[in-house]
Amino acid sequence: MHDLFRRSALLVDETLTAPDEESHRARELLELLTPVSKSWPSKWGVAANDLAIQVHGGYGYTQDYNVEQFYRDNRLNPIHEGTFGIQAIDLLGRKVLQSDGTALADLTERIERTIQRAVFIRDLAEEAAALRDAWSRVLVTTESLRAVPDTTLRLANASCYLDAFGHGVVGWLWLDQAVIATRGIDGPDAAFYRGKLAACRYFFRWELPRIDRWLGLLAPVDRTPLDAADEWFG
Repeated sequence: MHDLFRRSALLVDETLTAPDEESHRARELLELLTPVSKSWPSKWGVAANDLAIQVHGGYGYTQDYNVEQFYRDNRLNPIHEGTFGIQAIDLLGRKVLQSDGTALADLTERIERTIQRAVFIRDLAEEAAALRDAWSRVLVTTESLRAVPDTTLRLANASCYLDAFGHGVVGWLWLDQAVIATRGIDGPDAAFYRGKLAACRYFFRWELPRIDRWLGLLAPVDRTPLDAADEWFG
C-alpha cells in the first residue's frame, strides 16, 4: 500500500517538474490511478486489520494490543475516501477511457517492462507469467465493457472491475519490488529482502487469483443486481 501511495506521489512531482510531454503523461497516469490509490488501500487495509485482530483471538479487540486501535483508525479510511462504488464508476466510466485510453496504454507498458525484467529471474518467472495473464484479462474485459452500449449495464458491477484492476496494479508493484529484492537476498539485509519476496509470493498465490472471479462477473455483465425489484426486499 505504501508503494501505491509512493508511486502516486512521484507522479504528482512529475506533473510539476517534468518537461511538458512527460508532465502530461504523468498527469494522465495519476488520474487513472487515483481511484485505485484512494479505494484499494481503504478497503483492503481494513481487511488486513481485521485479520490482525483475529490472530490475537479474544484479546484482539482489547487495549492490551494495539491492533484494535489500528482497526478503528483505518476503518475511517473508506468513509474519508467516499464510496468504493463511486470510485469504481469513475475508473470504469471515465478514467480508462480518457484520451482514447492513452493512460491505460502507458500503465500497461510500465507493467510489461517490469514483467520483462522478472521473467528472466528464476524465482520470479512464475509470478511474471501470472501477472501478464491477469493483466491481459483486465484489458480484454475493459474492451468488452467499452462495447456495451447501455451505460447502466456497463457500470452495474463497476466495483468488481475496480477490485480486479486494483489487484492487478498492486501485483505489478509487488513484482517490481521483488525484482529489486532478488539483488539483496545474499547481502547483510538478506532477511528483509527475503521477506519482500515471501510477501510477493503470497500475494500472487492468494490474492491475484481473485481477479478471475471478479472479471467472470463482467464478461458478460451479471444482471442479478439490475433485475432485482425493490419490493422483493421489503
